Amino acid sequence: MSESKGGSKRPYGDRGPASGRSGGAGSGRSGSGRPARSGAPGRAGAAGAGRASRSTGRDGATSDRGERSERSWSRKPQDRRERDVERSQEQAAYDGPPIPEHITGRELDRDVAGQLKSLPEKLALRVARHLVAAGELMEADPKTAYQHTLAARARAGRLAIIREAVGEAAYAAGEFAEALSELKSARRMNGSSAYMAVMADCERALGRPERALTMIKNLKREGLDPALAAELTIVEAGARRDRGEIDAALRLLEKAPLMSRSRADWVVRLRYAYADALHASGRVEEATEWFHRTAAIDADEITDALDRIGT
Repeated sequence: MSESKGGSKRPYGDRGPASGRSGGAGSGRSGSGRPARSGAPGRAGAAGAGRASRSTGRDGATSDRGERSERSWSRKPQDRRERDVERSQEQAAYDGPPIPEHITGRELDRDVAGQLKSLPEKLALRVARHLVAAGELMEADPKTAYQHTLAARARAGRLAIIREAVGEAAYAAGEFAEALSELKSARRMNGSSAYMAVMADCERALGRPERALTMIKNLKREGLDPALAAELTIVEAGARRDRGEIDAALRLLEKAPLMSRSRADWVVRLRYAYADALHASGRVEEATEWFHRTAAIDADEITDALDRIGT
């Protein structure tokens, strides 16, 4: 899905684009905790066992108590170990990955830092450090970045900016269902449309291009930032391609500002998406021309347009 990376602003500053879902802790708790009786096929058998026990006298009674004592304690150490594992896993998730010492939290984008002011100072600083660490790792190690954002959410999950951060990191890590859920939560909190391209792309990644198209169709386009509008077009065209509607995808992209004089990333991605669609439709010469036009403004090499010229 290289043609449709998300276009919303990263909530941790400009440290790179925005991944593994951690398993549930301790689901293997045994039974009811009460040892099952053995050798009790029916009422007669149970009564016979009781009579035999009573007839043995003091030694037999002592043996019976010892057996009951052994049975009653046999699972408790295991239960304690399981509870300890649960607590340690929950604590590890809460703590998050180690934060590099050089990160103070004051590197955070000012707008984001301002949204953390509702938190106690020490808590806000800890959350900020996790967000900065996530931003630094987003490209190189998105799964660890995602874990950092989960640690931030464990402390400040009621803030929209935190849910946005988790969604962006989950998207980068390939956890598309989690990303979609978190970004929906963020949107319910603040009403922002900035995540819509990423959310629609998550629907595509989950094999639901129809939902992606519906989501984009229902969005009001008036007054949208040009970058977001371009990203929505790219995702919409991608969803059309997912459905085998290559001509419809090309028509969408041809209506977009492909010839914009801007060298912004969104123009680069828009041209690349068009070149890629042309190539997929078999119009190789035209695709080569547009790969050239993409490479001409892709100074940061955010696409592989240069490598695809002549392919």
